[in-house]
Formats: sequence, structure tokens, C-alpha cells
Amino acid sequence: MGVGKRALIAGNWKMNGLRQDGVALAAALAGRAQQTVKADILICPPATLLVPCADALADSAVALGAQDCHARPNGAFTGDISARMLKDVGCSHVIVGHSERRAGHHESDAQIRAKAAAALAEGLTAIICVGETEAECDAGQGTDILAGQLRGSVPAEATGTNVVVAYEPVWAIGTGRTPSIADIDAMHRHIREVLAALLPGGAAIRLLYGGSSRHRMRPRSWRARMSTARWSGAPVSMPRSSGQSSKRRRAHRPFRRRPRGRKFGLGDFRMSHQTDWVLRLP
Repeated sequence: MGVGKRALIAGNWKMNGLRQDGVALAAALAGRAQQTVKADILICPPATLLVPCADALADSAVALGAQDCHARPNGAFTGDISARMLKDVGCSHVIVGHSERRAGHHESDAQIRAKAAAALAEGLTAIICVGETEAECDAGQGTDILAGQLRGSVPAEATGTNVVVAYEPVWAIGTGRTPSIADIDAMHRHIREVLAALLPGGAAIRLLYGGSSRHRMRPRSWRARMSTARWSGAPVSMPRSSGQSSKRRRAHRPFRRRPRGRKFGLGDFRMSHQTDWVLRLP
């Protein structure tokens, strides 16, 4: 992580959360974040929760983001949401090019680039996701795939203040295969080099890691990784609430008691051994 650059912890809730539990989680996080925060905190709930979560996060240190946007500001695009609309309801960030969108909705680099450009035009920070599939990884094409995605998905207007790049190795999601810390660091080094060659000031763009890791990263290891020149933070996922057994919900309880007198900081975000990382507060 570059000198003077704060880490970013971004919580992607995906298609999880109803109004009651989503707002409760946002409000609890906002309350805890009123303490001394050593990282920038962002949550990206589903579209149905953006407005109530914006109210819950008002005047807090927690930022609000969306999970996708359309490339156009308005028009006959049933079911889509524009970056302008997201800005209007209080969002400051938006995720584009997530691996689930690239695969499930067949989004191309050009489409993702257009969405990112639309976000920047409205004053939003675009979190652009990149990552190689299992087949591409096995074929030794990972670095080439990432370079192509970056060149095709990152708009020319990108800077260290309006774009974040999240690396999510698709081959390490739900496959039982996980990269080592060295593997992740090598890919972040490669991404940094491509961005530096692609854009003036591209080396200043924050890099997040959005996959699983071989070992559970405890707070001390997490802080150490964030202090390197390449890691700038990580996305974490909201534990599912609806439809889970009570035992599973307890196992993924998002909040824990904070020891008296202890300040809230980066090390308080802990990752589980599951594919998706779980946000835990002390």
C-alpha cells in the first residue's frame, strides 16, 4: 500500500439481505465506525436496500456503493439502474465487471469500460473487477488475461482517486483451490505494472483482493499485507441471513463484542476460511 494511502474494506452483500436485517447491519456498522477508523469502509448492498441504508449511514464514516450500473444515464433499459440514479440516492462507489456479471451476464471488457466511464462522469468511484478463470489459470494465461482485462475495462479518465481495481481469481472461488499470499502478491505486482504503463498515475490506483486465500489471515497478518506497496484492501461479503439454519447464522455472526478500551481498526475485519470473506467487528 502506497505511502499515505488508506486501506479500503469494501463489503459486497450480493443478492442478500431484506430491509430489516440489512438496515440493522448498516446501522450497527455505522455506529461502530464512529470510533477511530484506520481504513476507509464501504458497503455495497443490493439495490432494494440502497435508500434505507443511505439513511442508516448518514453522517457516519461508512460509504455506500452499488453492485452495478448501466452505461447510459437514462432511457428504455428495463431493470437497469444508471450511475446518475445511484449518485442521487447517496452512493459514492459502484462495482463494475464483477466475475459473476462477466460470467452470468456475459459482460465484455468494452461494456465494463463504458459502465466505469459512466460512473466517473457522475462523480462516483468505480471498483473495476478483474480475474482469470480456472482454465485460464491452468493454461498459464493468468497475467495475459489480467493485462487484457485492464486495458479493455479501465477508462482513460481513471486516476488513483476515482478508480479502484479488485483482483478476484475466479479459479479460487468455490473450487477448493486457493492461492498463496505470494501468488496474490505476484498478481498485484503485475496489475500495478500494467496500470502504471497504461495510465499517467496508474500506479496510484488502489488494488483490492477479492478471493479466498490459502490460510485464514489473522489481524496481524492482514495489517502486514496492507502495509506492502501492492495491497490496498479487500472486499468482504455479507453473511447470508434469510433461509439459513440458526446454527449457520451463529457461525457467521457479523458482530462480536469489542474489548473495552480497544479502538476499531483494520485488524478488526477478519476473514473466514469460506470462499466469501465475512465481515467481523470486535
